[in-house]
Amino acid sequence: MDYAIKTLSQLRPILLGFRKSAGLTQTAVAEQLGITQQSYAQLEAKPASASVERLFKVLRLLNVELRMRQRSSAPGSEPKQADPPKSQGQVPAAEKTKPSPVAKRPSRTQNASSSKQPLRAIATKKKRENW
Repeated sequence: MDYAIKTLSQLRPILLGFRKSAGLTQTAVAEQLGITQQSYAQLEAKPASASVERLFKVLRLLNVELRMRQRSSAPGSEPKQADPPKSQGQVPAAEKTKPSPVAKRPSRTQNASSSKQPLRAIATKKKRENW
C-alpha cells in the first residue's frame, strides 16, 4: 500500500506501522541496526530530526521502498491575495509594538566578577553511536 507523506509529522506513525506490520520490536530493529533500543526509540519518536542516511537504513531494514513523484500542480500556483493598501502617514499596529532589535545584556565582566572562570557551557559527555 502507498502512503503519501506531506508533512514530517506523518513520518512517525508510518514508520511505527511498518515496524509493527513486519512483526518487529524496537529492540529487534535496534539489534539489526547495531544500536541501542533507546537510540532507535528516539529515532522513531522524532524521525524528522534523523539524518536521511539513518532513515534509509531503517527503511531498508523494514523492506520499505521510497518513491518520489512530481505533483500534478506546481506548489505556489494558487493566486496570492493582495495585502490591504496602507494609508500614508500611518504605522501599522504590529510595527508600533516591535521590540528594539538591540537587546541590552549585562557585560561579561559584570557576571564573571565573582568567579575567575570564563562563561561557557559545560559540556556533558554523551555516548554517540556511529551508525
